[in-house]
Amino acid sequence: MAVQYQDYYQVLGVERNADAKQIKAAYRKLARKWHPDLHTGKKKEEAEEKFKQINEAYEVLSDADKRAKYDRLGSNWRAGDQFTPPPGSEGFYTYSTADFEPSDLGGFSSFFDVLFGEARRGKQTQSDFGAYYGRPRRGEDIESQVDISLEEALRGGTRTFTLTSSSTCPECLGQGFKEQGFCPRCGGTGAIPERKTLQVNIPAGVYQGSRIRLKGQGGDGLNGGPRGDLHLKVNILPHPRFRLQESDLETDLVLTPEQAVLGDKLPVPTLEGNIVITVPEGSHNGQRLRVKGKGMPRKDGQRGDLYVRLKIDLPKELSQEEIELYRQLREMRKR
Repeated sequence: MAVQYQDYYQVLGVERNADAKQIKAAYRKLARKWHPDLHTGKKKEEAEEKFKQINEAYEVLSDADKRAKYDRLGSNWRAGDQFTPPPGSEGFYTYSTADFEPSDLGGFSSFFDVLFGEARRGKQTQSDFGAYYGRPRRGEDIESQVDISLEEALRGGTRTFTLTSSSTCPECLGQGFKEQGFCPRCGGTGAIPERKTLQVNIPAGVYQGSRIRLKGQGGDGLNGGPRGDLHLKVNILPHPRFRLQESDLETDLVLTPEQAVLGDKLPVPTLEGNIVITVPEGSHNGQRLRVKGKGMPRKDGQRGDLYVRLKIDLPKELSQEEIELYRQLREMRKR
């Protein structure tokens, strides 16, 4: 039986090497655009057909086994060509035209059924859809960001935040179909948005860009399948006193001119309290002094360093005696 070849990559508008994330993003964008409930009149008929094509394409390309079988056709096929599976091809199935009618395909094309052997004799019912889509499926993993302070990154802590994820659609129970059509509540995706509040324990020693995995806090599983996981990417917020440079910290220390010239012992803040450092004689503006091991945790378990940048400035108020001394210094430099 010859049927019309369907280019599923072209339907979703993705390249043949697109990954699962790109395929899902393209599907969601098109499903929102062509949902039949958003159109009327002749445009609604076009939208219904487009929506069926989009769902069929996603059904294949989102399933690793189906996609691999589909990709065996090669890139020489083009949309609109007549496709007949080669006799004896492993994994492909053929049917006589008496096996089913186009109206019995339940939203999938003849090409889909010939390729994957999903067609059945006689009329399909809603329970047939349930049997096909009723296999347990693991929920999707969710990625989000958690903002923490430098102190929390160093010592750990607890953070509460609200997250938008997905849960199983209560109308179609995650199948995407209802009453012989796509579910109007979820648009055929089987999931609806869900907001939830979570309390996250931040482990001590996390670093910028590290990830915290919360098992079972991702999207709902379908048909009894397990929930996905939540992956939180750590973002360390700016600090009023310290600048983060990978695993090192930098802070400023303001000196008077005489402290820079003569040197001094001065307190410097760290994340664990003040320490005293020695400013050497003849220090200059912008010079950095290194305090080893007072930075942030590194991936190897060690600590980065704290760099103290020197800034030379005059006091806000000077006495007449001090001003006179600066005049004398200026005269001395002219000699």
